Amino acid sequence: MVEDKHTSGKAGRGMFADKAGKPLPLAMQYDYTNFYFGSGNDPFDMLGPFDEWWKDAEPAGYYLYGLPMQGEPGTRVDIRNTKTGKIHKNLLNFASYNYLGLSYRPEVKEAVVKAVEIYGNGASGSPILSGSMEVHVELSEQLARFKNKEAVLLFPTGYSVNVGVIAGLMRSGDLIVADQYAHASLVDGMILSKATSRFFRHNKVEDLERKLKKFTGKKLVLVEGVYSMDGDVAVLPDIVDVCKRYGARILIDEAHSTFIYGQNGRGVAEHFGLEDEIDLHVGTFSKSLGGQGGFLAGSQQLINYLRGFSRSRFFSCGLSPVVTAGILKALEIFEEEPQLREGLWSNVIYMQKLLREAGVPIGQSESQVIPILIQDDARIFEIGEELLRQGIYLNPVQYPAVPKHKSRFRMSISSTHSRQELSEGAKIISKVLERYGICPSQPDTITSKRG
Repeated sequence: MVEDKHTSGKAGRGMFADKAGKPLPLAMQYDYTNFYFGSGNDPFDMLGPFDEWWKDAEPAGYYLYGLPMQGEPGTRVDIRNTKTGKIHKNLLNFASYNYLGLSYRPEVKEAVVKAVEIYGNGASGSPILSGSMEVHVELSEQLARFKNKEAVLLFPTGYSVNVGVIAGLMRSGDLIVADQYAHASLVDGMILSKATSRFFRHNKVEDLERKLKKFTGKKLVLVEGVYSMDGDVAVLPDIVDVCKRYGARILIDEAHSTFIYGQNGRGVAEHFGLEDEIDLHVGTFSKSLGGQGGFLAGSQQLINYLRGFSRSRFFSCGLSPVVTAGILKALEIFEEEPQLREGLWSNVIYMQKLLREAGVPIGQSESQVIPILIQDDARIFEIGEELLRQGIYLNPVQYPAVPKHKSRFRMSISSTHSRQELSEGAKIISKVLERYGICPSQPDTITSKRG
């Protein structure tokens, strides 16, 4: 194992145990945090120690990340196990963000095929040069209409929206305050901006107020609509009230809530009737619309300015016109078929009820994002392997995506899941967690609720 002073080295062998007192596998005694800093003068000095650890860690459970899917992200999928080479067939898929099942709709596929004939594959240029095409203009206009905003700026990824917008707007000497559970893209935007960065305790408005009242100058507050690891919702009315009191602008990242929340699906801001109180509306195409990329919606003045100062867009290739055409068609279907959202919410309520009745710990989730809280970094991979064997595709999540000892599986519900699939999934999950002492022993009642 590793002997670098930052990783404890071979002296750590056998010294660590899980909550039950069982010695941890050698690979689980360390994680990515142990390799962030290293001794020596060469940036490559950490590669050897990391690789030594990785040779143990990957087969011990880290291989569960990035398992190749053999087809579209439907409610059932075939997955190749990179450790064994086996194809696990017909797994219940609770890992994909395809909340409305739009990525594989026949109409979306047809729109993509037609776009290939017109545009070819990629944009082959930055949006400010040769990378803008008519299909991009149409999507921007349709999104601005949908979001009821003056203009929309498209980005190649959802991550690049937050990085580009925050760093494009804020400067050294300004203040940015983010919810402590803010997505990594928001945090990275804060770092790149060089502004003074602070975090307030999750959804604790009194803590946000303490941070804002101490500062005089330009202020920006960052929140999410639905928090991507806990599935709970921002306390937006209170946040808006505090921000107005202290003259702070607000950015809301609605990656997991646009096209789901609100009367028209415009997001949590619409849900609370606060669309006009929010300054920067961020969304993605990779979740509910089943595509790729992201967008910022706001005033025309804001879009004009950030068109020139958002470096993550300015210096990136434009969205593929093929993907853009698929997103346009998905948006059209979304607006024509409100039953998609209705079906999703029906499934969310049903699944959360089954899991809670079975004693599965799902925290305070209010949405289609349902955390299965394991809170045991050592056993998360072992449990993940067992779920895979039992027919469930779920991704383990641990540090740095969540704090240490807050490990979990993140379940995503789709409108296209059948009641039978949800019941089957809840039964398998509760039975597996029961074996690990995470769920109480339950009578076999879940199957009787299929329908």
